Amino acid sequence: MYLPPLQPNRNPNIYMSGDVTIDEGASIASGVILQASPGTRIEIAAGVCIGMGSILQACQGNLIIEEGATLGAGVLAIGTGKIGTNACIGSSTTLLHPTVASNEVIPPGSLLGDESRQWIDVESTAAAANPGPVSPPGPNPVAPDPVPPAPPQPPEPAAAFEPQPPTPSPTPEFSQPISSNGNGAEPAAAPPDQPPVPSSPAYIYGQAHLNQLMQTLFPHKQHPIQPIPED
Repeated sequence: MYLPPLQPNRNPNIYMSGDVTIDEGASIASGVILQASPGTRIEIAAGVCIGMGSILQACQGNLIIEEGATLGAGVLAIGTGKIGTNACIGSSTTLLHPTVASNEVIPPGSLLGDESRQWIDVESTAAAANPGPVSPPGPNPVAPDPVPPAPPQPPEPAAAFEPQPPTPSPTPEFSQPISSNGNGAEPAAAPPDQPPVPSSPAYIYGQAHLNQLMQTLFPHKQHPIQPIPED
């Protein structure tokens, strides 16, 4: 915890207000403020040492500092309570309604107080006071009629597998010639078959020269060479 450095007090005086009782054997430094609210009292016993710049304020009851207690510089004690014999309070310590036992040591910069009190969060209080804009309530929506759930369907029984007989292939049927059409007229006669055209023998190039050569070489043969028919 950061502790600010102690500043020297240029005021050598001690300020007292209200009902304050100080023993002759007590030692009080300069700049100490002792203030007792109306109806309360501050009692400082013998051998008490209070450092410079300390503030003791009694309210809601008496504040008693017993013998031999030591309060460091810059101690703030407010409320009602008692600091026991030979107790040591560190500098820059804040005591709210102190209850310090005898020979107890409190480190510097401590904060001791009445834990029964509740702290009020200023931000939470302000937020609760100003909740913000509230949207206007809309018309009450009409809830739709509940739809009853559909009853569960019973499971369908599995159909037994039956082999299908093989389907016979259809036999082609030859249609009979129709003698007459729908209006009673005879159908048109088919054209007669035309006679086949005789095919001419294939012509072979050089056949005439070959026949002349054969007649020259073989004059006794008068038959020319016939061309080889094609398959």
